[in-house]
Amino acid sequence: MNKSKDFDSYLEDSFMGSREASRPMPESFIPDKSMDPDLAKELIEHLRLDEAKADQNFATFCTTQMEPQADELMLHALNTNSIDKSEYPKTAAIENYCAAMLGHLWGLDKNKKFIDDYIGTSTVGSSEGCMLGGLGLLFSWKHRAEKAGLDINDLHNHKPNLVIVSSYQVVWEKFCNYWNVEMRTVPMDPETLSLDMNTVMDYVDENTIGIVSIQGITYTGGVDDAEKLDELVEKYNQKHPDLPVHIHVDAASGGFYCPFVDDQFKPWDFRLKNVVSINASGHKYGLVYPGVGWIVWRENSEECLPHELRFSVPYLGGEVDSIAINFSRSGAQIIGQYYNLVRFGKEGYHAIMENNHKVASKLSKKLNKYDIFEMVHTGEGTNLPIICWKLADNANVKWTLYDLEDKLKEYGWQVPAYPLPKIRGVNKEIIVSRVVCRPGMTMAICDDFIEDLENAIGELNKESK
Repeated sequence: MNKSKDFDSYLEDSFMGSREASRPMPESFIPDKSMDPDLAKELIEHLRLDEAKADQNFATFCTTQMEPQADELMLHALNTNSIDKSEYPKTAAIENYCAAMLGHLWGLDKNKKFIDDYIGTSTVGSSEGCMLGGLGLLFSWKHRAEKAGLDINDLHNHKPNLVIVSSYQVVWEKFCNYWNVEMRTVPMDPETLSLDMNTVMDYVDENTIGIVSIQGITYTGGVDDAEKLDELVEKYNQKHPDLPVHIHVDAASGGFYCPFVDDQFKPWDFRLKNVVSINASGHKYGLVYPGVGWIVWRENSEECLPHELRFSVPYLGGEVDSIAINFSRSGAQIIGQYYNLVRFGKEGYHAIMENNHKVASKLSKKLNKYDIFEMVHTGEGTNLPIICWKLADNANVKWTLYDLEDKLKEYGWQVPAYPLPKIRGVNKEIIVSRVVCRPGMTMAICDDFIEDLENAIGELNKESK
């Protein structure tokens, strides 16, 4: 033993004998002294002990597991800044490859070339994609409105509005608040629990910047009937050629799922004439860790992507458009997305989504056998693999779905319960539970959950007697 080193110093790299182990973790102030790196890592892991286990978190849509090869690629790319296209030209090129692949996956003509004919970009999750899609609608409407003679500065008579189903994701409310746009929410159709095609066009007028069609509703897993919406919009546009209405598809969840499950879904993408932009989340069914989304516009034109959203940056001796709200961010997620696309290909994504569908189908059928539950969305057919249910009206139980949520937490499972948004003609509050079946959810996990669900229900029944 080195006599010059006191005994305490030999314990500084052990969480059991260190001084730091007996002290609260820093919260408000940076500590005065440094500590051993392994000890810092260990104590931070201890701090996170009560967080949900990824495999038992049925609330999140986000990817929690990637292949080790993807982990390694992303680790090596963490130190890149994707916004610096001249410094990291290969990352910029890979970003364009991904956007081009998605544009063609979503129905663009195979002969159309990226940047020349259409354009897109990566984003920090699909929320930034929604923001950019909304801004594209807003500025293109302003250009059309000015040409049509509307005074767009007269917000009393010509305040821009956005039409969307009441079960929207909160980013759309943020968009409307940030950019002074009126949000016109259409109560859900009671039959489909999606955008009501019988009433949606009643919300449209000359100040409507666009309609959002959701391909994967967060609350239930359902989808809007984009094909029917396109028909309605086309009829409207034929009568209003000077102020046509455009459709943006929020495919945060469905963009990477629907194209790979054969013909279960009706056309919802660029195959529809009036769809001008689509966003998707790469960190959901795109299978990348959180932090990446995508948006593609059907044309590289002022009508789809106005100049207000374009900012030129140097790239390989020339200039390219930078289209983003966020600035400096790592290129790691872009590399991870490209890895998944070339690693799995269409065949691999299809196999992954099919497995996902089988797991969702089994869990849905199991839940449907309980006479105390009524299925809201089954995760089968033309729905995403998201299962949503409520207590049946004749359920003879004294507990609620909130009680079931708490009981399942005791087993480690995160299964949220919440009220549905406004439904046309329904005045009472409807509480539902939801399970998001993600690609990482194997049949073994599903079977384990079903066993714990049965135990949880049994315990609630006993406790409520």
